[in-house]
Amino acid sequence: MTNLEIGLTSFPALLLLIFLRVPIGLAMFVAGAVGLWLVTGANTVALSRLKNESYSTFGSYSLSIIPMFLLMGHFATLGGMSQALFRAAEGFLGHRKGGVAMAAVGACAGFGAICGSSLATAATMGRVALPELRRYGYDGGFSTATLAAGGTLGILIPPSVVLVIYAILTEQNIAKLFLAAFIPGVIAALGYVLAISLYVRLNPSAAGTRDPIPMAERFRLLAAVWPVLLVFVAVVGGIYTGIFTPTEGAAVGALGTGLIALLNGGLNGRTLIESFLVTAKASAMIFFIILGAAIYNGFLALTQVPQEMSAWVVEQGFAPLTVLIVILIFYLLLGCVMDSLSMILLTIPIFFPVITALDFGLTTEEVAIWFGILTLIVVEVGLITPPVGMNLFVINSMDRNTPILATYRAVIYFVGSDLLRVAILVTFPAITLFLI
Repeated sequence: MTNLEIGLTSFPALLLLIFLRVPIGLAMFVAGAVGLWLVTGANTVALSRLKNESYSTFGSYSLSIIPMFLLMGHFATLGGMSQALFRAAEGFLGHRKGGVAMAAVGACAGFGAICGSSLATAATMGRVALPELRRYGYDGGFSTATLAAGGTLGILIPPSVVLVIYAILTEQNIAKLFLAAFIPGVIAALGYVLAISLYVRLNPSAAGTRDPIPMAERFRLLAAVWPVLLVFVAVVGGIYTGIFTPTEGAAVGALGTGLIALLNGGLNGRTLIESFLVTAKASAMIFFIILGAAIYNGFLALTQVPQEMSAWVVEQGFAPLTVLIVILIFYLLLGCVMDSLSMILLTIPIFFPVITALDFGLTTEEVAIWFGILTLIVVEVGLITPPVGMNLFVINSMDRNTPILATYRAVIYFVGSDLLRVAILVTFPAITLFLI
């Protein structure tokens, strides 16, 4: 077999390992190491690659942003920020038809501004909002679908851990990617609110109502969310204005949310140690996936698969939008069975050279940022697409009385909203690129 054939054969082998429930990081590591041995004919090359990749990957200053953002999200939960966001949104929207569900989406968007994880946002807001939704007579499937969809905002609205990884892989400016994600994130939240409005009109019995509260009480609840706004402005604003680097911004955010949690009584010696342990475990899992991807992508580079694929696509003369749409559909399908970080690490080194080789009428940097945001959105849509959307199972596990099929039926409205948003952003790249 030629090196190119070995590289192409590694894809089905890798997918087989994943479907056999081998952890994605280990699957990529094994596929890459075995591939290097087959290509070079010597196990010393694979071992040498392991040594060099481990040092260069984990010695990267940029990667230190990941544990900082993870710690920031955990401190934010301890500080009661998720509850404050939901209560404030509920105060203004709760009396409307479907208003408590809309408040849950708004709270997810706000919490996403201080938590870079989709699953963490979905799980955190599920614990806060699910009891309230059931209390006011919301249908179980509608409630779980709303929270699963709202959780996807956690990874789109900056800061985002996956966007940081994308920026490192493609050598793009993290601050510009954060800014580019902001408008699509707002559009996503508004799209979910419209989906809720449509759902409760077509299914009036799916949502109850609650009495409105006095305006003074609403503003009191709104005032309680100032720490969220303060942290978001400090982190994202500080990064964009150049006051500090993204890594320093993440450290500032972790310190700020930690102080808020301490002042609110949620942070003590026990919860501080627990926060460090949870962050360390999550960081270790992410870093191992990054290492596995580095080994595998190094093997692919040696076989020239990305370069040959890019050259082949250009030679075929396909329309750039056609190639982009096919890639996005692939991400949508793969997102049903794989987490977003693994997909980004596995596919970006292959697809990115293909996309940047096409002419969209944009600069290379603009194409890179636009493609990154589109990829992130479609990957997250996969997390709520039946039958294997990961967010759906996370939220449904918190409400054992709701059949998963009921969640599937309700989430279709949110998936439709997402697909419409993707179509708009593909057609009008200027929406994504407006702020950069």
